[in-house]
Amino acid sequence: MNRKNLVPALAVVFLTTASAFAQGSTTQTRPQPPSQNLPISKIAVIFSAEFQNPKTGVARFNVLLNNLNAEFQKTQVELNQMAQRVNQISDDLNKTRNTADPKATQQKMDQLDQLKKDYKRRAEDAQAAYQRRRVEVLTPLQDDVGKALDVYAKSHAIAMVIDGSQVQGIVYASESIDITRAFISDYNIKNPVAASVTTPK
Repeated sequence: MNRKNLVPALAVVFLTTASAFAQGSTTQTRPQPPSQNLPISKIAVIFSAEFQNPKTGVARFNVLLNNLNAEFQKTQVELNQMAQRVNQISDDLNKTRNTADPKATQQKMDQLDQLKKDYKRRAEDAQAAYQRRRVEVLTPLQDDVGKALDVYAKSHAIAMVIDGSQVQGIVYASESIDITRAFISDYNIKNPVAASVTTPK
């Protein structure tokens, strides 16, 4: 990957053992290390934000997001029209404020205030509804990707995967431990996008 990858700084825990002294002897002895080999743990980094990249991310994420946006397209168009109406009335007021009848101007100002309130309420309701549906739509896929990542890590003898998109305090990571592209490719191959994929209702 041709980008500078970063990895969170990890605290290193050191285990110390008190020196053993033989009873009744002035000779200091040193504990012997265990005869078996110690396990070697592999750490990998993944950038989950890349999963939703429209071109190189998890294909199923992008299909679901596109379907979700299409579901709210009508609401977005209506909000855009309301915003245009607010701007239009506001422009008219600015142009005729000093020449129009004061009563007519006041009526238009009242109309503008009410339209702004309606727009704000409608936008907040739409945003809340969108977020609820987004959770409903994406949660099952996120769970599936999480399970797939667990399987991928175990199959590659990876003991820990750090999400570089979520962890703060990033310092540096070699490309050799960044599994983002490899995992996304593996997931897309094993989970091809069906032509009939739709958002759950």
